[in-house]
Amino acid sequence: MGKIKGIELLKNGKRLDGRMPLEMREIEMKVGVIPNANGSAMVRFGKTIAVAAVYGPRLLLPKHLQENDRAVVQCRYNMAPFSTDERVKPGPTRREIEISKVIRQAVEPVLFLENYPKTTIDIFIEILQADGSTRVTSINATSLALADAGVPMKDLVVALSGGKINGTLILDLNGLEDNNSEADMPVAFTANKKEITLLQMDGELTKEEIKKLLKEIFTAGEKIYQMQIKALKDRYSE
Repeated sequence: MGKIKGIELLKNGKRLDGRMPLEMREIEMKVGVIPNANGSAMVRFGKTIAVAAVYGPRLLLPKHLQENDRAVVQCRYNMAPFSTDERVKPGPTRREIEISKVIRQAVEPVLFLENYPKTTIDIFIEILQADGSTRVTSINATSLALADAGVPMKDLVVALSGGKINGTLILDLNGLEDNNSEADMPVAFTANKKEITLLQMDGELTKEEIKKLLKEIFTAGEKIYQMQIKALKDRYSE
């Protein structure tokens, strides 16, 4: 892989959008974008835009869904019909159900769920614009929205995608790279302890490439974490 219809995704050491292999796209973060939610955030990586809203902890009904010793996290990831070049059909797809599950699993380890028995924490994520790396963009937005909602957390969760084109390791895949790379590896981890909460991979990477890519993701993740902190501070300094 590495070519699409005669177009080289990596040429003279640069990617199609002019970035160096380990360079991230422009990132934007904003907290408190949905007034009616308990917490919310918008995160943009390049042209990919995710909005997350958190409601709760609140009493979970009907009662048979409740857990007596912990809160239940419910997550719905949805791509808006206008988010891609071709209109997205309404209703959850298998991919959206899978991504909803991995986002929930990525943030659950940092939540004190045992503090809120019989309740639910509801997370709604809407992809307004999709250009690759939507799940990691969503996880960053969810982490911020949970913090904005005042849900007690052990740490923030940071997420970033890595991959490989023409044998070269890259960070923050855009849509073309996502669909035509030799490998795509989304990763989420706790900001301070670097404990991995999500690791998926399509394609092939050697053990050494995985180690190197994880190191680069952790390094770049520090910048994302600082942006998360700034977005939260900006929210409450207004």
